[in-house]
Amino acid sequence: MKPQPLTSRATWSNLSAHASQIRSEHLRTLFESDHGRAKTFSLKACDLFFDYSKNRINSQTLDLLLELAEDVGLSQRRDAMFAGEKINQTENRAVLHIALRAPESAEILVDGENVIPDVHRVLRKMEKFCDQIKSGTWKGYTGKPIRNIVNIGIGGSDLGPVMAYEALRHYTDRERVFRFVSNVDGTDFVEATRDLDPAETLFIVASKTFTTQETMTNALSARSWLMAVAQDEAAVAKHFVAVSTNAEKVAEFGINTENMFEFWDWVGGRYSMTSAIGLSNLLALGKENFRGMLAGFHLMDEHFRTAPLRENLPVLHGLLNVWYANFFGASTIAVLPYDQYLKRFPAYLQQLTMESNGKCVTLGGAQVDYQTGGIYWGEPGTNGQHSFYQLIHQGTHVIPCDFIAFAKSLNELSDHHDKLTANVFAQTEALAFGKTEQEVSAEGTRSDLVPHRVFPGNRPSNTILCEQLTPQVLGSLIALYEHSVFVQGAIYDINPFDQWGVELGKVLANRILPELVSENLPTLQHDSSTNQLIRMYRACRGRSV
Repeated sequence: MKPQPLTSRATWSNLSAHASQIRSEHLRTLFESDHGRAKTFSLKACDLFFDYSKNRINSQTLDLLLELAEDVGLSQRRDAMFAGEKINQTENRAVLHIALRAPESAEILVDGENVIPDVHRVLRKMEKFCDQIKSGTWKGYTGKPIRNIVNIGIGGSDLGPVMAYEALRHYTDRERVFRFVSNVDGTDFVEATRDLDPAETLFIVASKTFTTQETMTNALSARSWLMAVAQDEAAVAKHFVAVSTNAEKVAEFGINTENMFEFWDWVGGRYSMTSAIGLSNLLALGKENFRGMLAGFHLMDEHFRTAPLRENLPVLHGLLNVWYANFFGASTIAVLPYDQYLKRFPAYLQQLTMESNGKCVTLGGAQVDYQTGGIYWGEPGTNGQHSFYQLIHQGTHVIPCDFIAFAKSLNELSDHHDKLTANVFAQTEALAFGKTEQEVSAEGTRSDLVPHRVFPGNRPSNTILCEQLTPQVLGSLIALYEHSVFVQGAIYDINPFDQWGVELGKVLANRILPELVSENLPTLQHDSSTNQLIRMYRACRGRSV
């Protein structure tokens, strides 16, 4: 039986009718009429305090959103994921990133086999390798220990590791240099390696298939960079390890397959940072801190799995995204971390959220008639205030905001952190309540300037407040967004775990590449714009046109 279309469900219609009523209500009124509102609409879980009281909702809104979640079977879909069922239907795969951070005593079955022993076998192998690097027993081709680690990957094989490295840099090994290369643009590789000694450099090549074009192009350049000084093929095995499942391709490259760290087809790229893809993070953070991050992920996994929907942080977060996207016309979400260490967090979330829920057909293949994935963006701290906050405060778009803040800084310096935190709280207050024409006039503002200084307010935001940024807190924070993405996908009846939308461009690029580099111009059969661009490129490169 086909599932009932989302917009024809009574629970959806009820929300639509309710939205038309509450849309005219201002957050000022909602707070004035309920002095306990902040307590009602806040929740603490997994070291995160989540204040969602500054959203354009009331208790009825929450009831209706939760009724929608029950109606579409959110709990059943969640349980199916944790049970190892193949909920990635278009690829016939289980979705078990949650197994990557489960304790060794857990049991999670895929096709009747418990995957947890394999997860911990690989983790122990990673930790043994980490010990070899740190102790200096792993040496390069000249006998020097490894001082530089360069992770080569793209997408989930890069964004997760580089974000976690930057986020937890305070805890990292400062005796070693860590770099990340992802872009096929040669500049990325050249700048990452310009000041490194090949004899002291280890490359981690992260590609499940070991065929990803960008990753393998950079890996081959890294190989050539090493060979230019080593001039011995045997050196490759001392300076390269692989995170992959393709032993044949890894061996062809020259990497000893004993130094291949595997993961599984039930790990999606953008959900893979707690797998062997996180090897660079383990090397940077050390075993204790890396396992602390895994513990934070697991805390949120268990909270999501067991907490009632009304008290479930990822559920509430995901439902609010559905609420604004479909009933307030909000197409973007700003993520605003007030900690410089989280400067790459919005970029990480862009892939997690938009590659997951950027879909226009349901699981059954029907076209959707509602909004699915939102556009995520943001900047850290007060940088954004001097950039795009103008539009959020006084622009014409509704832009829900997630503010992320910490009560304690990892780098206490004078009164910096107090000023930083004052800005967090001030921004959420200003967005919610604004400043009326009467208040502006009462300040003695010239009448012709009054309209320009009015802040309409009623701009929604969440505040996530934590005590301090630790590996465990980062794990919980990332898992919150992972499961929020799942919640939204369940509501929308889409598959958050495939990414067919990235394929067409790759196919066409492989078709165009020989047309750019061939000695003679082949017959071009693209549209007139693409044909013109190919000819211009060839001319600039001195090739026949």
